[in-house]
Parts: sequence; C-alpha cells; structure tokens
Amino acid sequence: MIRHLIPTSVAVCLGVAALWQATDGLRAITAEGARRVQVADNPQPVSQVMLETMQGDWRALHGPSPTLVEFIYTTCPTICQASGGDFAELRDHLSQAGLSVPMYSISFDPEVDDLSALQSYGELHTATGAPWTIARPVPADLPQLLKTFQVTVIPDGWGGYEHNIAVLLIDAQGRFAGAFDTRAFDDIRDAVEAAL
Repeated sequence: MIRHLIPTSVAVCLGVAALWQATDGLRAITAEGARRVQVADNPQPVSQVMLETMQGDWRALHGPSPTLVEFIYTTCPTICQASGGDFAELRDHLSQAGLSVPMYSISFDPEVDDLSALQSYGELHTATGAPWTIARPVPADLPQLLKTFQVTVIPDGWGGYEHNIAVLLIDAQGRFAGAFDTRAFDDIRDAVEAAL
C-alpha cells in the first residue's frame, strides 16, 4: 500500500507544480489571461508612433497622461462592432468618474481603412475625436505596434481577420501596462486612476 502511495504522491506533486507553472501561480487559465498577468507584472515601453485620426490630423500615440487603446478594422461585422460599443460605454463610464484620457481605436488594416472608413466607424459608435478617436498608423509602424501589444491578427480567407480584442493601457511613462476585458469598466477606471 505505502509502496503505491509514494509514486502517486510524487505524480500529484509534479502535476500541481506543472499546473502552478502553466497558470502563472494559478493567476491565469488562458493564454489571454497569461498575457494580462505578464503585462501587469512587467510593463514594456511603447514606441512613439504617429496616428492619422478620423479628422485627418496626426497625433502621437501617447503623451504625458495614460492612454487607452484597442485594435479594430472597420469592416469587421462582429467583434469590432461590439468592442466599439464597449469603448463608447467605457468613455461614458470614465467621464462620469471625472476622467478624460486619450482613447484610440486603431485600425490594423490601414490600407483599407481610409479616412472615410474611419469617420464612418466613428460616427456609428459616437466617437467625436475627444477623448476618443478612430485612427490608423503608417503601415510600416503596424508590425511593431501589434508585437508590442501582443495583438494576433490572422486573415480568415474571406477578406476579414481573426484577432484578439482587449482594452490596452499605456501608462504615463509610455509603457504598455495593462490589458483588460472590453467590459471591465471598473477595473479599467481603477487602472487609469492609478496611472495618473
């Protein structure tokens, strides 16, 4: 009996150790959860890039205050439309809390998403340009942006894309410091307040 108990105990201990390692101390069950834990624990610098906004002007991605970002493409019929609605609610939630920080919905399809497409998406989701605007990077800057924010974009073969979606926080030091579910309004508000 004891002879069988020792190997079983060792196997259980190894299994628990592997689970602990794979879930970052039981803090993350999914790959997205692991990304969020890693980002919160180890903020990374964000390269300063310029974005062309739906108004046709150019703005720096981040400045001396926290900035919120999401990645979209305007012709997306599903997840981007839902996240646009969530971003509008987040803008209102932050405004009610007395917070106004730059918010960008950044197209990862900048060659298709011209100014007209950015404007239409903005009108549909009530983005007025301040604090929230729809924007696109210079195509040459896009790969580094996606890499920095750990955004995965995969063509679906029908002219669209599969991609992960989250609200991403750039802190006042210009670091990627948080990734949140698009409806985690209170958590995002708390993170923005802490980053001020």
